[in-house]
Amino acid sequence: MKKRDYYFDNAKFILIFLVVFGHLIQSYVETNTIIENVYKLIYSFHMPAFILVSGYFAKGIYQNGYVGKLMKKLILPYLIFQIIYTIFYYFLLDKNTLQFDFLNPQWSLWFLLSLFYWNLMLLAFTKLKPSYAIAIAVTTGLVIGYVDWISNYLSLSRTFVFFPFFLVGFYLKREHFQRVASHKSKLFAMTIVIVIGLIFVLYPGLDEKWLLGSKPYSDLETVTAIGILKRMGVYFINFIMVGCFFAFVPNRKLFFTKWGRNTLYVYLLHGFVIRTFRGSDFEGLIDHSQTVIILLIIALGLTSILSSKFVTVAAQPFIELKWSRWKQFLGDMKDNLTSAKRA
Repeated sequence: MKKRDYYFDNAKFILIFLVVFGHLIQSYVETNTIIENVYKLIYSFHMPAFILVSGYFAKGIYQNGYVGKLMKKLILPYLIFQIIYTIFYYFLLDKNTLQFDFLNPQWSLWFLLSLFYWNLMLLAFTKLKPSYAIAIAVTTGLVIGYVDWISNYLSLSRTFVFFPFFLVGFYLKREHFQRVASHKSKLFAMTIVIVIGLIFVLYPGLDEKWLLGSKPYSDLETVTAIGILKRMGVYFINFIMVGCFFAFVPNRKLFFTKWGRNTLYVYLLHGFVIRTFRGSDFEGLIDHSQTVIILLIIALGLTSILSSKFVTVAAQPFIELKWSRWKQFLGDMKDNLTSAKRA
């Protein structure tokens, strides 16, 4: 049995925690300058880094049955949770009609669709030299902003905008991550993070929607000719910040390492809690002077709970379409009862 790489489990848990934290603080972006800058800093790298890691683990694309496994792993859960979230929003938002739309992903389900597309796109792009493939992917991400009808529909905008990170991740090897995690790299990375953080503080004009990759240039209130230049700047920040993030990921096993295996559960389930939180009385009770600290604690607690054995056992049939965790859980219970009787 191949030994798990703690480095990537740690990276995935930290990133999924930042996903939860980023969604949690979104409600306060317009009223709290500190949170606005923290939000921009997180969104400058957390999804690009998550996507890059996904690309790194997509090296089995040419194995027999790989596409079929992707359908089961990504498309079926997408359809199931699109239905569940639609019903959830129907009751939460008190809508008049219940409409199922499978072409416009609910909440953060866009990632499942895009991840499926990215894997398929590898079949074509990996036939090219890496430098050509990456150049074409970046160019496509820049040009796609001029296509006004591409936005959330089938997650096409994010698919093309974020594909360069997935492709780069596919080409990376383990030694590349080791190199960026050296002590000298950490010092350089810390300097870069501070500089970019100061840029966000001193030049607040950057709309955080540019970091989401979900809108055409015409929807971002900018002159179309300048749109491509802005996205080039965003790409530059993204790649720099992604490198900085991986410089600080710990290599050793920590208390949260095991939870890094369950990021899909957190990703699919946290939206129910976040959307219930938004607009609730509890949201307004949080003291603005301590908002960041309180929300950090809430995000860490929520991420930990959704990564726990109890939640993953209960949710596995809906997310992985498997019962293996249930069988293991029942088997453990049976063994415990048998041991208790013998005692």
